Amino acid sequence: MYTFKELGIKKEFLEVLKKQGIKTPTAIQEMCVEHIINNKDIIAEAPTGTGKTLAFLLPMMNNMKPTKNGIQGLIITPTRELAIQIYEEIGKINCNNLNTMAIYGGRDYSKQLEDAKGSLDLIVATPGRLADFMKKGLIQLNLLKTLVLDEVDQILLMGFQKEVESILKDANKKRQTLCFTATLGSPVKKVAYKITKDPLVISVATEKNDDKMKKYLVETTDRWKVDALATMLNKTNPYMAIIFCRTKARVDKVEGRLEEKGYNVQKLHSDVPQVKREKIIKSFKKGEIQYLVATDVASRGLDITGVTHIFNLDIPEKAETYIHRIGRTARAGEEGETYLFVDPKDRRLLGNIEELLGEKLIKEIYDGEKDVINTNTIYAKKYNKKIKSRTEERK
Repeated sequence: MYTFKELGIKKEFLEVLKKQGIKTPTAIQEMCVEHIINNKDIIAEAPTGTGKTLAFLLPMMNNMKPTKNGIQGLIITPTRELAIQIYEEIGKINCNNLNTMAIYGGRDYSKQLEDAKGSLDLIVATPGRLADFMKKGLIQLNLLKTLVLDEVDQILLMGFQKEVESILKDANKKRQTLCFTATLGSPVKKVAYKITKDPLVISVATEKNDDKMKKYLVETTDRWKVDALATMLNKTNPYMAIIFCRTKARVDKVEGRLEEKGYNVQKLHSDVPQVKREKIIKSFKKGEIQYLVATDVASRGLDITGVTHIFNLDIPEKAETYIHRIGRTARAGEEGETYLFVDPKDRRLLGNIEELLGEKLIKEIYDGEKDVINTNTIYAKKYNKKIKSRTEERK
């Protein structure tokens, strides 16, 4: 086990890490940091919750100094939530006072335009908004030193490949390129090898530790899924949980039904205004909301301490998406439980998930109870927050 000092991290960063209680590198950090400092291109695969963000941020920023010459570092991420998460992490370790900025859709456009006109050293951005800024000549990457593509698999899945190709076309060809992903399938490999030069491929295996994460299967039907969910919520009474649904309309419906049954819930999906989304996530992080009902927008970038349970009300189309969803719990060695609700027609998708996991899910019996309501009142006073947009508050 190497220390951050032995990996080449400067003293000022070591002091910042120490204040945050970070003493030793995780596996992915130990395998990446020294190579990134030495300007090596990397393709890295590691499960969620293993410290991937710090694995690239720390050596990147370690190699940078504030200048007025142009952007030195760029991190491209698929979702607004992940961009915000990374930007917050940058702020925590920015001991060399780099000029930084987050560029993503949903924020005040004119404010971002004004900020982009200043001198920037390091930016984190979503592909669409960044490509738009580059077309307007507001962002130049001709002096870029290091490019990070974070969650490459999700970037491809969300259809951002054209935007990324457009961005890379105008970026410095002599740059260092780092690709990070939780799943390194063939499409990801194809893109990663195309944009890197003689990359070092690093893989950190998923730890199969049943003591840390219990994965349950609840067999029911689509008609009674919400009652089956309510039964499990009453049984487990999570401290904090995320309930995943496949579509925005489904999230809206489930939020309403759970509220009728007496549960403290808040919905999160891409149609929720960006300002409200940020307030919801902030409130959830503070433990003011017990249940977050969300689409897969929440399966990336939400590194939240205290999420004890994940409920997959709708089975995802891709097994990899299931892995990302359950990665929101049992992070950094903590314990967690996950529940997957399946209809008989979901057998093929369930088989794909169990094949990817290399294990069978534990069957949890739902006895078919109907019209289930919240029977837990122990947290009633704690979870009383409901985030509303300005428009909703005026109604």
